[in-house]
Amino acid sequence: INAEYGRQRDDRPGRLIKPWIFREIKEQRHLDVTSSERMEMLRKFTSYGLEHWGTDTAGVEKTRRFMLEWMSFLYRYIPVGVLEVLPQKINERPPFYRGRDDTETLMCSANCGDWVKLTEVFLGKVPDDF
Repeated sequence: INAEYGRQRDDRPGRLIKPWIFREIKEQRHLDVTSSERMEMLRKFTSYGLEHWGTDTAGVEKTRRFMLEWMSFLYRYIPVGVLEVLPQKINERPPFYRGRDDTETLMCSANCGDWVKLTEVFLGKVPDDF
């Protein structure tokens, strides 16, 4: 890995897809972030959202809304262990693949219903009018 690595990885949308990108640049290697590590990031996001917007219904739903917006970027991440060629190009999307576990499969899904299931892990069931 050389100086070209930093230039290839300096794309703004990539920061939303891979929040750990600065760590990759610093360590000059590709990280294979597991689904449990990514779930921990979502747990922290939930905690920060509820701390900021509150734990009432409005705060929970605002946290859910922003979490779903972020997930619309996160699902584009393809785990390093699944990639055939490194580095992943931001506009490349592989055909459907099964993750290494059920959580990873939900996280890679382009179906927003699967993202809602992930928010329910942290924020409870969505309201009927969602």
